[in-house]
Amino acid sequence: MFSRAISAARPSVTRVLRSTVAPSATRALSATSRASSGGHGPPPPGLFGPGSKAGEVPSIADQSTGIERLQYLGEAEGIEIFDTAPLDSSRIGTKKDPILVPSSAKERMVGCTGSPADSHDVLWFPLMHDRYHRCLECGSVYKMDYYGEEHDDGHGH
Repeated sequence: MFSRAISAARPSVTRVLRSTVAPSATRALSATSRASSGGHGPPPPGLFGPGSKAGEVPSIADQSTGIERLQYLGEAEGIEIFDTAPLDSSRIGTKKDPILVPSSAKERMVGCTGSPADSHDVLWFPLMHDRYHRCLECGSVYKMDYYGEEHDDGHGH
């Protein structure tokens, strides 16, 4: 059930994670392509909860939607949806050996606390997929380990 929910949520999550907002294209209804599973099993469950009954206080399982529900369903099955592991702070990154930051988006916010960890206050900066970034406080160099689609320009066609 959870894997079907993830596959149903993937387009929504991808749109949320993109850093740029692409203009939506409008198509005539007669030209809209039809998506069909061809009768191969039930459709995947949506990321909308069933809601609560009248007179009851809804639980998170009843009222959560979208990414919140995806995260809730993942936690219920023991799957970590978002990578919240800290970056390597045992060393200072250099241009020859930078600290690699995994990302599926072309831009990501990174917080540096220095080396060893908590050597200075957190400095936040945007990290682009095609550039290095140096922390202004400690000098550590960060580089994105981009694993998204190479030609993902947000146009969808």
